[in-house]
Amino acid sequence: MILFPAIDLKDGQCVRLKLGDMEQATIYNPDPGAQAKAFEDQGFSWLHVVDLNGAFAGKTVNGDAVDAILKATKNPVQLGGGIRSLAHIENWLSRGLARVILGTVAVRDPELVKAACKAFPGKVAVGIDARGGKVAVEGWAEASELEVVELAKRFEGAGVAAIIYTDIDRDGILSGINWDATLGLARAVNIPVIASGGLASMDDIARMTKPDAQILEGAISGRALYDGRIDPAEALALLKG
Repeated sequence: MILFPAIDLKDGQCVRLKLGDMEQATIYNPDPGAQAKAFEDQGFSWLHVVDLNGAFAGKTVNGDAVDAILKATKNPVQLGGGIRSLAHIENWLSRGLARVILGTVAVRDPELVKAACKAFPGKVAVGIDARGGKVAVEGWAEASELEVVELAKRFEGAGVAAIIYTDIDRDGILSGINWDATLGLARAVNIPVIASGGLASMDDIARMTKPDAQILEGAISGRALYDGRIDPAEALALLKG
């Protein structure tokens, strides 16, 4: 079970949004590289990064900040936000990313995702962001009529390394992970699922250790880590044990 600390990038800085709203951003660190190194020093083994500006723009915007992160940490890094083409994927993987996360393009062009999985085995994850059970795209700005499980099942057998499932209605407000929806998705597909959105306290970490949650690859934590609601050493020890 992996606990992924999150670095969300807006205008080159580490921020956390509330409910995916770019106007409700709290700046936590102006130096993304230093933040990445701090997470490594705390004992985390992975890093989850999102280019928030890129998700809205449909192209990389915080590239310099991502490069600084890759230079600062030895941990594998997964990146999402604005990655929309095979050339873009190849470019990022060549720069040192462990895997890319494809979100909007998974809805708009699922065949590109399948081609990417074939070209870069084990390096492609799919980000499924949902509001009210429906998939959202374009940096969460647009809703679709797609159900979460319906989208996930399109990629069964394609070689997707993981699905990062985010409940937007819980993201950044410390209300706890939507366990019913997250575990329901994990049971519906054979692709490993990572929980995202709402992880609030050590209670959520303890919930991750329960037998039914072992189906998950892990969970992503943002605001709760930055605010000190989760103690890194205690959380990692609990998950390891």
